[in-house]
Amino acid sequence: MKYKIAILAGDGIGPEIVDQGIKVLNAIGKRFNHTFEFKKALVGACAIDATGDPFPEETFQLCMDSDAVLFGAIGDPKYDNDPKAKVRPEQGLLAMRKKLGLYANIRPVTTFKSLLHKSPLRKDLVEGADFIVVRELTGGIYFGEKGRSEDLTKAFDTCTYTKEEVTRITKLGFEYAAKRNKRLTVVDKANVLATSRLWRETVQEMEPDYADIEVDYMFVDNAAMQIIQWPKKFDVMVTENMFGDILSDEASVITGSLGLLPSASVGVHTSVFEPIHGSYPQATGKDIANPIATVLSVAMLLEVALDLTDEAQAIRDVVDKSMEEGIVTEDISEGKAYKTSEVGDWLAKNI
Repeated sequence: MKYKIAILAGDGIGPEIVDQGIKVLNAIGKRFNHTFEFKKALVGACAIDATGDPFPEETFQLCMDSDAVLFGAIGDPKYDNDPKAKVRPEQGLLAMRKKLGLYANIRPVTTFKSLLHKSPLRKDLVEGADFIVVRELTGGIYFGEKGRSEDLTKAFDTCTYTKEEVTRITKLGFEYAAKRNKRLTVVDKANVLATSRLWRETVQEMEPDYADIEVDYMFVDNAAMQIIQWPKKFDVMVTENMFGDILSDEASVITGSLGLLPSASVGVHTSVFEPIHGSYPQATGKDIANPIATVLSVAMLLEVALDLTDEAQAIRDVVDKSMEEGIVTEDISEGKAYKTSEVGDWLAKNI
């Protein structure tokens, strides 16, 4: 089979880690008799520098014409450190989500046996932890009306959700739970927020259609605590945009490294696959960034967007092997530290 993959490497370490993902995809193509056609486009700070737009129309059209998008990272200190910048790299990410209809971010949180000792939590708490955070992406406070008063002494951000948005994301959460351990945790702040009460009412109306799924409801502050206290109690968690942003980052830390976790943004048009970490500008060009999260994002791309489950499992198997044999970058190495490109080469060869 032939597939078109849009490559949006972005800023910082993005190009370096995405290159390793491309190596792995090419190796999968050779082993399983697929052809992957890659086309690159700009997004983020590099797109602002080149065109003035963090998500140019040309990039959007390439995404629309592709079977899936492999995305690196965005962000640059010259914009991060300038709060008055009128155009920012992050606006490109929000525009991409909106224009592609990326309504759900899927973040698996799993641990690796060989790295349990690197988790900030005790081994007995995290060993066997395996859950998914399903975060709504197109609504909430990030996209609501916002502004400041003329004298700049007052500001507001409005959180808005529609029943349709809640139904769409919750349906996806139920579907993931049905494929796993049949438990769904809905995270909100229904004791305070009207939008959260809409969430809770909507999910309660949906429950009879998924009678085999055990549903529980948890306030976001309690969920933040329980992720740390009992990470193994969760199976699938579904929540709104800002809560999901915070909780998924918190959950990622229990694995011991941000460089290990992938994500998928499921879209109405084209889906986007990316590591959860940022652009890590301090490491740019040094060939030291951990490519594993990107490589595992490639596995999600194969499975979610292209329905190639055996190919996705082949990647996960070789990543497990690299961990066991210590073919890893300096952030998780306890012996020899391998370069980003060396890890990518090893993974591709062993596929």
